[in-house]
Amino acid sequence: GCEGMRLSVKELWPKRLVAWGYAVLVVDSFTTRNIQDTCQTTLPDRVFDAYGALNFLSKQNFVDIRRVALMGFSAGGTATLEGTKIEGNEQLMDHKFRAAVAYYPVCAASQGDATVPILILSGDRDNWSQAERCRQRLARLSDTGPPIELNIYKGTYHDFDAPEFKVGRRVLGHIEKYNPDAAEKSIRSVRLFLRKYLSN
Repeated sequence: GCEGMRLSVKELWPKRLVAWGYAVLVVDSFTTRNIQDTCQTTLPDRVFDAYGALNFLSKQNFVDIRRVALMGFSAGGTATLEGTKIEGNEQLMDHKFRAAVAYYPVCAASQGDATVPILILSGDRDNWSQAERCRQRLARLSDTGPPIELNIYKGTYHDFDAPEFKVGRRVLGHIEKYNPDAAEKSIRSVRLFLRKYLSN
C-alpha cells in the first residue's frame, strides 16, 4: 500500500501462503528507495519491481516459473492490475505471471481484458478504492479474455483483511478497518483461486 509494508502483508499473508504450500517472495518497493509514504505523491514504477521479482524467481531451482501468481494490496493491488493489463509492460517481459490477486485496488474503469485470470477483492464502503470502478471494468470484458472475478463484501472498508486495523482509523479522509467475516471469506476465495490457476 501507499503507506509501505504493513505487518499483515509482511508476515501474516506469507505465513498463510506458505502453509498452503506456496513459496513467497515479498517485494518492498519503498525501503531501497528511501520512500516512507506515497499516499499523496507518485508511486515508483512497481510493475517493473514485480517483473524483476519474477525474473529473480526464474533463477531459483525450487520455483516452477510457469506457476507464479502476482498479489498486491491497495496501491500494490493497483500495480498488480497494471502489470497484467493487455498491451501493458507484460508483453515486454521474458517471464509471465500465471494469475493475479488484487486486494482493494483502484481499478481503471476504461480497461477491459487482462493477460491472466484475476481475482479482485473489494469492500462496498471503500471510498479509497471504489468497487464500482471495478464493476465498470468487468462490463468491458470481451468473451475471449481470461476471467476476472470480482468479490465485493458488504459493509466493508479498505484494508478489511488486516487485523492490525481492528479498531479502524481514518487516513486522508478514508476509513481503514478490519472485518473478520469479509477477511475470512476473501481468504477462502484466494485459496480456491490459487489452487484453480496454479495447479498442474
